[in-house]
Amino acid sequence: MEKEIRTVCYDDDLRLEAYRFEGIVQSFPNHFHNYYVIGFIESGTHCLSCKNKEYTVGQGNILLFNPNDNHSCVQCDGEAFDYRGLNISKETMLSLVEEVTGQRELLGFSENVIKNDELNIYLHSLHQSIMEGSKEFEKEEMLLLLISLLIEQYGQPYEGCIPECREEIERTCVFMSAHFAEHISLENLCKCSGLSKSTLLRAFTRSKGVTPYRYLQIVRIDKAKEMLEQGVPLVDAAIRTGFSDQSHFSNFFHMFIGLSPAAYRRIFKEGGKNHG
Repeated sequence: MEKEIRTVCYDDDLRLEAYRFEGIVQSFPNHFHNYYVIGFIESGTHCLSCKNKEYTVGQGNILLFNPNDNHSCVQCDGEAFDYRGLNISKETMLSLVEEVTGQRELLGFSENVIKNDELNIYLHSLHQSIMEGSKEFEKEEMLLLLISLLIEQYGQPYEGCIPECREEIERTCVFMSAHFAEHISLENLCKCSGLSKSTLLRAFTRSKGVTPYRYLQIVRIDKAKEMLEQGVPLVDAAIRTGFSDQSHFSNFFHMFIGLSPAAYRRIFKEGGKNHG
C-alpha cells in the first residue's frame, strides 16, 4: 500500500494554511469549516457530497467551500487520492476582497466544484510557492490574481450562501458556541431552542446540513485548532474543549482535519512544514 504523506504549512506573509495530502485513502465524514477552502485534485477520484448535492471529482477539479458549507467525501474507485488545498480565514478573505474590490465584505463562492484551466495555473503555482517557503512578492501577486478571478467568475455576496435559518436553530448554535467546553445534552439544546427533540433534530439538520452533535464536535475542533496554534499542550486542549479524554479528542481531530493534534501543533511550534 502506498504510504500516506500529509504536508501542511502556515504562511505568515499571506496568513493562510497550505497543505498537500498524498496517497490518502481516508474518508471524511459530513462536516464543515469556519474558513474558506480552495482545493484541487492531482490524482484519484472521490465521491463528494456538498450541501445535499453529489459529485464525482477527479484530476483537474477545483473545490470551493465557503465557511459552513457542509461536505463529505469517500473513495469511489479504490485508488489513493492526491489533494492540495488552501485554508483561508474569514479575516484574511476580508482583507483580500477589500484589496481587490475596495469593499470590505466577504466573498461567497457560487459553485462548489469547477474546472477552470486559468484558475488551475494560478492555484498550482501559488500552492507550490507557499510549500517551498518563497519570500518573493510573486506569491502575494498570484494570490490576489486568484481571488480576483474567483470574484469575477464565481463571486456572490457571502450572505447569499447562508440558508435562512429559524431563530430557534440560531439560538441553539450560539448556545453550543458559548458552552462547548461543558457537557451538553440534547435536553439542554431543547430547553434553549424551545423545540422538542424530534423537531430540533429535523429542523437543525435541514438548516445546517449536520446534526447538532456533529455541529458541536466541529465547534470543539475549531476551538482546539486555535489553542494548538497558540502552543497549548494537547491534554489541556482536549480538556478545555470539552472532550472526555485525549484519545476521543485525537480521533475526532484526525477525522475532520486529516492530521493528528500533535502534527497540527508542530506546524506552529516549529514555524515550518509538518510531514506525517
